Amino acid sequence: MIKKITILISLIVLLVPLSILAQDNSSASSEIFEAKVIKILDQKEIIRDDSSKLIQQNILLRGLDGNFKNQEIEYNGISEFEVVGANVYRVGDRVLVQGSLDLDNIDKFYIVDFVRRGYLYILTIVFAVIVVVAGRSKGVKALISLVLSFFVIIKLILPQILAGSNPLVVGVIGAFLILAIMIYLTGGFNQKSHLAIVSVLLSLVATMVLSVIFTNLTRLTGMAQEEAAFLIGIGKQAIDFKGLLLAGILIGTVGVLDDVIVGQIEAVEQIKEANPDLSKVEVFRRAYKIGNTHLGAIINTLFLTYAGASLPLLLLFVVHQQPFLSVSSVINNEIIATEIVRSLVGSVGVALSLPVSTYLASNYLKIK
Repeated sequence: MIKKITILISLIVLLVPLSILAQDNSSASSEIFEAKVIKILDQKEIIRDDSSKLIQQNILLRGLDGNFKNQEIEYNGISEFEVVGANVYRVGDRVLVQGSLDLDNIDKFYIVDFVRRGYLYILTIVFAVIVVVAGRSKGVKALISLVLSFFVIIKLILPQILAGSNPLVVGVIGAFLILAIMIYLTGGFNQKSHLAIVSVLLSLVATMVLSVIFTNLTRLTGMAQEEAAFLIGIGKQAIDFKGLLLAGILIGTVGVLDDVIVGQIEAVEQIKEANPDLSKVEVFRRAYKIGNTHLGAIINTLFLTYAGASLPLLLLFVVHQQPFLSVSSVINNEIIATEIVRSLVGSVGVALSLPVSTYLASNYLKIK
């Protein structure tokens, strides 16, 4: 779980400045720049029909970069239109502002979003320090493996997908490389790591086969998520969105597979060392019993991770409004069906890794 969280934080922290750099290259007629709130000029509070509160503000800003650096800019947020979820700003807030020319060649300014990267950097540093303090040398190795895994995603998986390669094939190769890096870096180049790699490969293949079968049976297109709309027309070739969905399922299962497989092989080693006279069948039985206890928690973790990310979608199960009047109509929705397939296929792949890794370790792990 720590590995998945760190990958997510690394992605957020590293992609935020990249997006801002891209924005700095915008044309002069439409520029996105950073600014600081220096004064709240006016504020209006509106109580909507559903009793929710809406606050609109006119704000004085000072540009921090770009063509508007050190210039004072007025943003007029008070209007007759009610924007649900509009942000409330305070003096000292740093924001992203889009400046553009209207039909009369007059500058118009719109606040795009808050500037968040500073706090994300702080969170990443805090996380890294805690991992190193808690895990010591293992923690350092885990962080190094995560950086290398992130490199595989950015330099191998994503460019190949954008170039038109099959996302499923790229996902399998990328997921295997990520797990190989994690296992060999944290566990060393030894027999246990070799067995873990074989177990990983077999489990990934099983997960891939299941994901292909059930995405085809359920007719998932991979375009249910709104993010897919932003990818249309991007890259040298058309992106295979179904393949992208399949690759996402595999990569999302990677971190959990690592925990289960390495843990099982470690359990087999401890059992064999404690009682070298046990038969392979008895070693398998005892190790499998340990794994069963751990498996329930792991699958719950995987499910809750997906559920937490899709919490707004889960509200559809209780709204009972058109077109979601029944559970059947909710699960038939492609967005919901995608999350169900993603979580269940990933869980099945993790469950299959338990007997695979236990069998291989029981039969082939040699104790010196």
